[in-house]
Amino acid sequence: MFRPATTLLALAMLGTAVLSGGCSLRTLAANQIGNALASGGSTFTSDDDPELVGAALPFSLKLMESVLADSPHHEALLVATCRGFTQYAYGWVDPSGQGEGETALMARERTKRLSLRARGYGLRALSLSIPNFAIRLSSDPSATLALTRKRDVPALYWLAAAWGLAIANGKDDVDLLGDLPIVEALISRAAELDPDFDGGAIHTFLISYEGSRSTVSRDAATRAREHFLRAVELSGGQLASPYVAAAESLAVPAQNREEFTQLLERALAIDMNARPEWRLQNLLAQRRASWLLAHHDDLFMDSTTGNDR
Repeated sequence: MFRPATTLLALAMLGTAVLSGGCSLRTLAANQIGNALASGGSTFTSDDDPELVGAALPFSLKLMESVLADSPHHEALLVATCRGFTQYAYGWVDPSGQGEGETALMARERTKRLSLRARGYGLRALSLSIPNFAIRLSSDPSATLALTRKRDVPALYWLAAAWGLAIANGKDDVDLLGDLPIVEALISRAAELDPDFDGGAIHTFLISYEGSRSTVSRDAATRAREHFLRAVELSGGQLASPYVAAAESLAVPAQNREEFTQLLERALAIDMNARPEWRLQNLLAQRRASWLLAHHDDLFMDSTTGNDR
């Protein structure tokens, strides 16, 4: 995600550029810093302390925004900033499952704002290769997305993730809810271009998306289960997120308590040290799995296991 050593180097370079006062030198420095920040690193993603990472992320995100102010057309950094704000909003701010109290409502509104901020960076990234992308996407999603290529998949994925998270936390926003077909078009295009992207990230997204429609469409539930199997296959069973997504999006709607428990126990059994680069991601998913297990009585109508399918 982000690398502390890179951050220190970036600050030093940015300070030199500011003191120099030269516009071209400042732009050159900003581009170099942008390259460093966008390249990411394993320090944060392999960390075993989510709270420490969560406290550090706002500074890193503001640094990325500062660099973009001087290098607004840095595509890789735009995508990285979209990703960073989405991950921060989902992993550290999103109040999903925490009720409707005042604190949860405030967190939900903040999650929505951060997600829309991320969406803006994703739209800007895609506008570099497709002029007026945002306007064209709203008027004709299919024709606009047909112009995208495999190299655009990271931007498509993170834009869909940011937009979807905003919708999930803005259910009283009618205009935002109306954007759901655009999110579907974005993730569908990403799946067409590179279905196995990032260890099955697209398939994990689609577990939740198709699962949300499983109560009205058995076909959607079937597709969600297919995405689950593929996500597990692509990650070698070493990512907890597909199991958590399936528990929430398939087992709960089906009121299958037994499957719910089995999926979450499998998520919790994953060795976070087996794939250090996924350690933080797994810790966050396992934290969610533990919360769900602790609140299972709130999710199921009775103590039965539900119908096996």
